[in-house]
Amino acid sequence: MNPWFGHGALLLGLLLCVVLRAPYQKQSKNITVAESRRGGLETFLLTLMAFGFLLLPVAAMTPLLAFAEYRLHPAAFTAGAGCMVAALLLFHRSHADLGRNWSVTLELREGHRIVDHGVYRRVRHPMYTSIFLYGLAQALLQPNWLSGPSCFCAFTTMFVCRLRREEQMMLDQFGAEYEAYRARTRRLIPGVW
Repeated sequence: MNPWFGHGALLLGLLLCVVLRAPYQKQSKNITVAESRRGGLETFLLTLMAFGFLLLPVAAMTPLLAFAEYRLHPAAFTAGAGCMVAALLLFHRSHADLGRNWSVTLELREGHRIVDHGVYRRVRHPMYTSIFLYGLAQALLQPNWLSGPSCFCAFTTMFVCRLRREEQMMLDQFGAEYEAYRARTRRLIPGVW
């Protein structure tokens, strides 16, 4: 199968992620940050994520990573496209449900509250689930041993380093209310984990 089918699907998915997030990013700039736990580690993790995403256009549009390419299988394309659609739908829904509470980093905005409706009713971190799905889509659609899994690997690192700190920030801010929310929800997958 022509690798440009995978490249095209990924580039379209990446563009849609940027478009879906843009209004929330713009809105968040107008809401005062009440608390920030962004430090050196968080800056490093965000840079790592950018690198994970940026390997995609490098592999798609330059010969720099051609040595790591392999043949795109139609089954991988189909599975990757399905993961991408699911990722985009969940990415959009999680942003819409968070509304003004969204932040790209470990920050609480003025008036921040626990969001426990929509997709957050059963999962505490559906946006992370969507990014894992996106990373899986990239691994399946990008026929390259380096750039294919780069987003998934970068996000796994970010998730492992950030999750405990994020949940502690919410516990510090909301105490028993957040503890009760954690007791009735799962981290990433409803009813599983």
